[in-house]
Amino acid sequence: MVTEKWAVAALRVFLVVLFGVLVVFQTLSLPGGIAYHTQQNPHDAPLRWPLTAIAVFLVLCAEVVVVATWKLLTLVKKDRIFTTASLKWVDAIVWAVAAAWLVVAGMLLFVGFNADDPGMPMLLFLVTVAITVIGLLMLVMRALLRQATTLRSDLEAVI
Repeated sequence: MVTEKWAVAALRVFLVVLFGVLVVFQTLSLPGGIAYHTQQNPHDAPLRWPLTAIAVFLVLCAEVVVVATWKLLTLVKKDRIFTTASLKWVDAIVWAVAAAWLVVAGMLLFVGFNADDPGMPMLLFLVTVAITVIGLLMLVMRALLRQATTLRSDLEAVI
């Protein structure tokens, strides 16, 4: 299918770009931005390293999703997506999303109890809900993949 091949190729290009941007953010932009913010606002100085660690970890979670998606695309290209090999990559995505959710939910609780205006807690609530939706969607997609894999293996056993 021409459309599928085009979509897989385009997605691979954008995954490479996304991964590169994530590495730049993880190593330069986020640590530098947080350092600059804490220099400009000395009352936030104690938050510099915890915020840097959280930001780097969340980007790492996104990088895991990108790598796992790349591996799944390789399985699609080889027509091996409906095998048990694909489940480990979907599991990697689920675990990365779950880890990000825990960190963002923890931030929401911390900021929610310490904030003096609703802006940041509302933003963190939005991000938490979005990550929850993505995580639940991945669980549903994993269940569908498992069913399709079982059906394909049953069909191959009959043939």
